[in-house]
Amino acid sequence: MKKDLILIVGASGTVGSEITKALKLQGYQVRVTTSKSVNANDKDTVHINLATGEGIKAALDGVDRAFFLSPPGYADQYRLLSPLIQEAKRKGLKKVVLMTAMGANAVETSPFRRAELELEKSGINYNIIRPNWFLQNFNTFWIQGIKEQRKILLPAGKAKVSFIDARDIAAVASTLLTSDNLNNRAFDLTGPEAVDHEQVAKAISQVTNKNISYQEIEPDVLRSGLLAAGLPADYSDFLLMILSFLKEGYNASVNENVKFILGREPKNLAQYAHDFKQSWL
Repeated sequence: MKKDLILIVGASGTVGSEITKALKLQGYQVRVTTSKSVNANDKDTVHINLATGEGIKAALDGVDRAFFLSPPGYADQYRLLSPLIQEAKRKGLKKVVLMTAMGANAVETSPFRRAELELEKSGINYNIIRPNWFLQNFNTFWIQGIKEQRKILLPAGKAKVSFIDARDIAAVASTLLTSDNLNNRAFDLTGPEAVDHEQVAKAISQVTNKNISYQEIEPDVLRSGLLAAGLPADYSDFLLMILSFLKEGYNASVNENVKFILGREPKNLAQYAHDFKQSWL
């Protein structure tokens, strides 16, 4: 029997790349999107521009199931996600898995929550996953301070966070995309433990044999760095806002949703640090 064609939006990202890999290993037909130009001979990759809507209709042609996320850099995630959800409804997809973020449902008018509500009311079978902060941020977004100054530089206070490994998010998304057992449910996703940034620094220190430390900085200092790195002002302010929630302790809760969906424990900080050791050397 022919397996469903699954579209992965954001397939070059931290989560999307892992989903794509997992689905291909299971023998699914996978179509991936990119914002870059596409080789005409690459039939499995389609160009899409979520900011303008270009390519959305073509990307969803013939698709049975889809994974949607909003790429980083945009504070109004609803504006990017809504056209995808609308087109999925028009095309009559069997299922959509939407990734937002932990806490997205706290305010009904927030961009992420508006996208969630639109999907919930669309009539499409769906799952919504709301992961906590990624462990992989330490080998991507925050890596410059670690490599150049041997410091994690964030306005995070002493708050504990149930960081989740992006590989577990991808495994959850892959499972939900290919099964209808848990349709029309939303899941907050956390790691197995809540740790603070000093504990993260210690874990990285242990695997690299470097003295990595955590230093709290003022939000304005981080904002200047984000702007200098080319991030838009509204997205920089969005990051600072959610970091302020983190500092207040809103990201400390731990649940067993990953274990419930996958039948195994999520990866912990020590395993992440071991697996990504080369990133910080």
